[in-house]
Amino acid sequence: MSEAPCSEGSDGWAAMAERLHPGVSVRPPLSRVPGRGYAHVKRALDVALSLAALAALSPVLLACAVAVKATSPGPVLFRQERWGRAGSRFTCWKFRTMLAETPPDLPARDFADKGAWMTPAGAFLRRWSLDELPQLANILKGDMSVVGPRPVIIRERGLVELRAPLNADAVRPGLTGWAQVNGRNLVSDGEKAFLDGEYAANMSLSFDARILARTVAVVLSRRGVDREGAGGEGGGR
Repeated sequence: MSEAPCSEGSDGWAAMAERLHPGVSVRPPLSRVPGRGYAHVKRALDVALSLAALAALSPVLLACAVAVKATSPGPVLFRQERWGRAGSRFTCWKFRTMLAETPPDLPARDFADKGAWMTPAGAFLRRWSLDELPQLANILKGDMSVVGPRPVIIRERGLVELRAPLNADAVRPGLTGWAQVNGRNLVSDGEKAFLDGEYAANMSLSFDARILARTVAVVLSRRGVDREGAGGEGGGR
Protein backbone atom coordinates (compact mmCIF):
# COMPACT_ATOMS: atom_id res chain seq x y z
CA MET A 1 0.00 0.00 0.00
CA SER A 2 1.27 3.48 -0.86
CA GLU A 3 2.40 5.67 1.99
CA ALA A 4 0.11 8.69 2.17
CA PRO A 5 1.66 12.10 2.80
CA CYS A 6 0.05 14.54 5.19
CA SER A 7 -3.25 16.10 4.17
CA GLU A 8 -3.15 19.56 2.61
CA GLY A 9 -3.69 22.34 5.14
CA SER A 10 -3.05 20.13 8.18
CA ASP A 11 -0.36 20.68 10.78
CA GLY A 12 1.35 17.70 9.17
CA TRP A 13 2.79 19.90 6.39
CA ALA A 14 4.80 21.97 8.86
CA ALA A 15 5.88 18.91 10.85
CA MET A 16 7.15 17.08 7.77
CA ALA A 17 8.89 20.18 6.40
CA GLU A 18 10.64 20.77 9.72
CA ARG A 19 11.76 17.14 9.89
CA LEU A 20 13.07 17.05 6.32
CA HIS A 21 14.82 20.43 6.24
CA PRO A 22 14.68 22.32 9.54
CA GLY A 23 14.98 26.07 9.27
CA VAL A 24 14.34 26.18 5.50
CA SER A 25 11.54 28.52 4.44
CA VAL A 26 9.34 26.94 1.74
CA ARG A 27 5.72 27.22 0.70
CA PRO A 28 3.51 24.21 1.45
CA PRO A 29 2.50 22.12 -1.59
CA LEU A 30 -0.34 23.43 -3.79
CA SER A 31 0.20 27.04 -2.74
CA ARG A 32 0.84 28.47 -6.21
CA VAL A 33 1.44 27.75 -9.89
CA PRO A 34 4.41 29.40 -11.65
CA GLY A 35 3.72 31.75 -14.55
CA ARG A 36 4.29 31.13 -18.24
CA GLY A 37 7.31 33.40 -18.34
CA TYR A 38 9.19 31.20 -15.89
CA ALA A 39 8.31 28.08 -17.91
CA HIS A 40 9.72 29.59 -21.14
CA VAL A 41 12.91 30.80 -19.45
CA LYS A 42 13.34 27.45 -17.69
CA ARG A 43 13.06 25.59 -21.00
CA ALA A 44 15.55 27.92 -22.69
CA LEU A 45 18.00 27.38 -19.83
CA ASP A 46 17.45 23.61 -20.02
CA VAL A 47 18.46 23.63 -23.70
CA ALA A 48 21.47 25.88 -23.11
CA LEU A 49 22.70 23.99 -20.04
CA SER A 50 22.26 20.53 -21.56
CA LEU A 51 24.10 21.57 -24.75
CA ALA A 52 26.93 23.11 -22.73
CA ALA A 53 27.15 20.08 -20.44
CA LEU A 54 27.17 17.61 -23.34
CA ALA A 55 30.03 19.54 -24.95
CA ALA A 56 32.03 20.04 -21.76
CA LEU A 57 31.53 16.50 -20.51
CA SER A 58 32.05 14.74 -23.84
CA PRO A 59 35.40 13.20 -22.68
CA VAL A 60 33.67 11.91 -19.53
CA LEU A 61 30.76 10.53 -21.56
CA LEU A 62 33.19 8.78 -23.89
CA ALA A 63 35.18 7.33 -20.97
CA CYS A 64 32.00 6.03 -19.34
CA ALA A 65 30.84 4.44 -22.60
CA VAL A 66 34.20 2.74 -23.07
CA ALA A 67 34.19 1.50 -19.46
CA VAL A 68 30.70 0.01 -19.84
CA LYS A 69 31.51 -1.70 -23.13
CA ALA A 70 34.93 -2.97 -22.06
CA THR A 71 33.78 -4.54 -18.79
CA SER A 72 30.44 -6.12 -19.72
CA PRO A 73 28.87 -7.54 -22.90
CA GLY A 74 25.75 -5.76 -24.02
CA PRO A 75 24.62 -2.25 -24.98
CA VAL A 76 26.30 0.84 -23.57
CA LEU A 77 23.00 2.58 -22.86
CA PHE A 78 20.11 1.31 -20.79
CA ARG A 79 16.76 2.48 -22.16
CA GLN A 80 13.64 2.37 -20.05
CA GLU A 81 10.12 3.75 -20.27
CA ARG A 82 9.31 6.13 -17.41
CA TRP A 83 6.54 8.47 -16.34
CA GLY A 84 6.89 11.98 -17.69
CA ARG A 85 4.85 15.12 -17.12
CA ALA A 86 1.06 14.88 -16.65
CA GLY A 87 0.88 11.11 -17.13
CA SER A 88 2.91 11.01 -20.35
CA ARG A 89 5.62 8.39 -20.93
CA PHE A 90 9.10 8.68 -22.41
CA THR A 91 12.24 6.60 -22.93
CA CYS A 92 14.83 7.48 -20.28
CA TRP A 93 18.52 6.90 -21.07
CA LYS A 94 21.27 5.85 -18.67
CA PHE A 95 24.66 4.22 -18.92
CA ARG A 96 24.09 0.53 -18.25
CA THR A 97 25.30 -0.40 -14.75
CA MET A 98 23.85 -3.91 -14.49
CA LEU A 99 24.26 -7.06 -16.56
CA ALA A 100 22.41 -7.17 -19.87
CA GLU A 101 20.27 -10.09 -18.68
CA THR A 102 19.04 -8.23 -15.57
CA PRO A 103 15.21 -8.01 -15.41
CA PRO A 104 14.65 -4.51 -16.84
CA ASP A 105 11.94 -3.13 -14.54
CA LEU A 106 12.64 -4.89 -11.25
CA PRO A 107 13.04 -2.59 -8.22
CA ALA A 108 16.11 -3.22 -6.07
CA ARG A 109 13.97 -4.41 -3.14
CA ASP A 110 13.00 -7.42 -5.29
CA PHE A 111 16.62 -8.47 -5.90
CA ALA A 112 17.99 -11.10 -3.50
CA ASP A 113 21.50 -9.75 -4.21
CA LYS A 114 21.66 -6.57 -6.30
CA GLY A 115 25.46 -6.61 -6.25
CA ALA A 116 25.50 -9.92 -8.12
CA TRP A 117 23.85 -8.19 -11.10
CA MET A 118 26.15 -5.13 -11.08
CA THR A 119 28.76 -4.78 -13.84
CA PRO A 120 32.43 -4.15 -12.92
CA ALA A 121 32.05 -0.47 -13.86
CA GLY A 122 28.47 -0.15 -12.62
CA ALA A 123 29.13 0.49 -8.94
CA PHE A 124 31.57 3.31 -9.74
CA LEU A 125 29.22 4.92 -12.24
CA ARG A 126 26.36 4.83 -9.73
CA ARG A 127 28.49 6.05 -6.83
CA TRP A 128 29.31 9.26 -8.69
CA SER A 129 25.96 9.51 -10.54
CA LEU A 130 27.76 9.23 -13.88
CA ASP A 131 25.20 6.70 -15.10
CA GLU A 132 22.63 9.53 -15.27
CA LEU A 133 24.62 11.72 -17.69
CA PRO A 134 22.89 10.42 -20.87
CA GLN A 135 19.73 12.07 -19.54
CA LEU A 136 21.25 15.34 -20.72
CA ALA A 137 19.98 14.18 -24.13
CA ASN A 138 16.52 13.63 -22.60
CA ILE A 139 16.65 17.24 -21.39
CA LEU A 140 17.64 18.53 -24.82
CA LYS A 141 14.83 16.50 -26.37
CA GLY A 142 12.28 18.01 -23.97
CA ASP A 143 11.36 14.88 -22.01
CA MET A 144 13.10 16.17 -18.88
CA SER A 145 14.36 19.34 -17.24
CA VAL A 146 17.63 20.00 -15.41
CA VAL A 147 15.68 20.43 -12.15
CA GLY A 148 12.44 18.64 -11.29
CA PRO A 149 11.03 15.50 -9.67
CA ARG A 150 12.98 12.39 -10.69
CA PRO A 151 11.26 10.26 -13.37
CA VAL A 152 9.70 7.06 -12.04
CA ILE A 153 9.67 3.64 -13.74
CA ILE A 154 6.27 2.61 -15.11
CA ARG A 155 5.61 -0.29 -12.74
CA GLU A 156 6.21 1.84 -9.63
CA ARG A 157 2.95 3.77 -9.58
CA GLY A 158 2.94 4.38 -5.83
CA LEU A 159 5.15 7.48 -5.91
CA VAL A 160 3.30 8.85 -8.95
CA GLU A 161 -0.03 8.49 -7.14
CA LEU A 162 1.39 10.22 -4.06
CA ARG A 163 2.69 13.11 -6.18
CA ALA A 164 -0.56 13.72 -8.07
CA PRO A 165 -2.55 15.48 -5.28
CA LEU A 166 0.46 17.76 -4.71
CA ASN A 167 0.63 18.89 -8.38
CA ALA A 168 4.15 17.42 -8.68
CA ASP A 169 3.06 15.26 -11.61
CA ALA A 170 2.41 18.45 -13.61
CA VAL A 171 6.13 19.27 -13.53
CA ARG A 172 8.59 18.01 -16.15
CA PRO A 173 10.84 15.39 -14.46
CA GLY A 174 14.40 16.44 -13.71
CA LEU A 175 17.99 15.25 -13.69
CA THR A 176 18.14 16.49 -10.10
CA GLY A 177 15.53 17.82 -7.73
CA TRP A 178 14.51 18.98 -4.28
CA ALA A 179 14.05 15.40 -3.04
CA GLN A 180 17.54 14.49 -4.31
CA VAL A 181 19.22 17.19 -2.24
CA ASN A 182 17.13 16.38 0.84
CA GLY A 183 17.96 12.73 1.32
CA ARG A 184 17.86 11.23 -2.16
CA ASN A 185 17.17 7.50 -1.68
CA LEU A 186 17.23 7.72 2.11
CA VAL A 187 13.75 9.28 2.32
CA SER A 188 10.49 7.37 2.00
CA ASP A 189 8.17 7.61 -0.99
CA GLY A 190 5.79 9.74 1.07
CA GLU A 191 8.59 12.15 1.91
CA LYS A 192 9.76 12.23 -1.71
CA ALA A 193 6.24 13.10 -2.85
CA PHE A 194 6.03 15.86 -0.24
CA LEU A 195 9.39 17.30 -1.32
CA ASP A 196 8.38 17.12 -4.99
CA GLY A 197 5.16 18.96 -4.08
CA GLU A 198 7.20 21.62 -2.30
CA TYR A 199 9.29 22.05 -5.44
CA ALA A 200 6.17 22.47 -7.59
CA ALA A 201 4.92 25.13 -5.16
CA ASN A 202 8.22 27.03 -5.02
CA MET A 203 9.48 26.82 -8.61
CA SER A 204 11.68 29.77 -9.52
CA LEU A 205 15.04 30.38 -11.16
CA SER A 206 16.63 31.14 -7.80
CA PHE A 207 15.24 27.94 -6.28
CA ASP A 208 16.52 25.94 -9.28
CA ALA A 209 19.98 27.51 -8.84
CA ARG A 210 19.95 26.66 -5.16
CA ILE A 211 19.08 23.02 -5.91
CA LEU A 212 21.85 22.79 -8.52
CA ALA A 213 24.40 24.13 -6.06
CA ARG A 214 23.32 21.64 -3.42
CA THR A 215 23.38 18.83 -6.00
CA VAL A 216 27.14 19.27 -6.44
CA ALA A 217 27.66 18.86 -2.68
CA VAL A 218 25.38 15.80 -2.52
CA VAL A 219 27.11 14.06 -5.45
CA LEU A 220 30.56 14.71 -4.02
CA SER A 221 29.49 13.43 -0.59
CA ARG A 222 27.71 10.42 -2.16
CA ARG A 223 24.97 10.69 0.47
CA GLY A 224 21.83 8.68 -0.20
CA VAL A 225 23.08 6.86 -3.31
CA ASP A 226 21.63 3.56 -2.13
CA ARG A 227 18.86 2.41 0.13
CA GLU A 228 17.39 -1.06 0.28
CA GLY A 229 14.33 -0.90 -1.93
CA ALA A 230 15.35 2.37 -3.56
CA GLY A 231 15.23 0.89 -7.03
CA GLY A 232 17.31 -1.26 -9.39
CA GLU A 233 18.72 -0.56 -12.83
CA GLY A 234 15.58 1.28 -13.73
CA GLY A 235 14.21 1.94 -10.28
CA GLY A 236 17.00 4.18 -8.99
CA ARG A 237 14.95 7.37 -8.99
